[in-house]
Amino acid sequence: MERLQKVISESGYCSRRKAEELIINNKVMVNDVLVNKLGTKVNSEDIIKIDNKILRKEDKEYYLLNKPRGTVSTTKDDKNRKTIIELFKSSKRLYPVGRLDYDTTGAIIVTNDGDFANMIMHPKNKIEKRYIVKVKGQIKVDSIFKLKEGVTIDNIKCIPDKVKLRKYDKETNSSILEIIIHEGKNHEIKKLIENINYEVLKLKRESIAFLDLKNLKSGEYRKITPKELKKLYSLIKKWFFSNHFF
Repeated sequence: MERLQKVISESGYCSRRKAEELIINNKVMVNDVLVNKLGTKVNSEDIIKIDNKILRKEDKEYYLLNKPRGTVSTTKDDKNRKTIIELFKSSKRLYPVGRLDYDTTGAIIVTNDGDFANMIMHPKNKIEKRYIVKVKGQIKVDSIFKLKEGVTIDNIKCIPDKVKLRKYDKETNSSILEIIIHEGKNHEIKKLIENINYEVLKLKRESIAFLDLKNLKSGEYRKITPKELKKLYSLIKKWFFSNHFF
């Protein structure tokens, strides 16, 4: 049993807020009975009508996008900047799973499956995100250790899963770091670097779990296969059992 407004929203018909408005304004019927109370629960067998038209469930779509610089990871932008959703040729109501900053590039999942999105984003599920960071200057060894030990951001201790110095370029006086996290707090990578007094020049997310960009060029995307979806779910199931039964 799920809340009616959630079912309407996840069908792709409209946003959850709009679904709530439809319910309140006497536009929704369940099994030919008018429903105008928020929180009403329905099951998969119930027939939902909006303005006397049967609600059809939307097929789920899952994509991996190589986000280009200069786009925002939202469905709409109040500054009229280009959104990543504009890159897609789909009639579905897609939205990004998490966010990458305007000037950050790389791997991001786009879908119309709310439950799947929440599963990927929730930190308890330990979905790793691997970033490549170009930093101004030569990073000292003690700064690397400080990152590995964790940095307090907004009164919360953030400890990366992995920190590795890939190389230092003398010509450009810049360092390349590989950082893996699973939490994905707002601006987390940039704040980690700022807290050790360095400046991020470029930031790219190379992978989400085992999903990497491979041959995807900037702005290109591909469908996530059923086999890959199954593997994502199995990763979470494996983490759950290892942390609850052993």
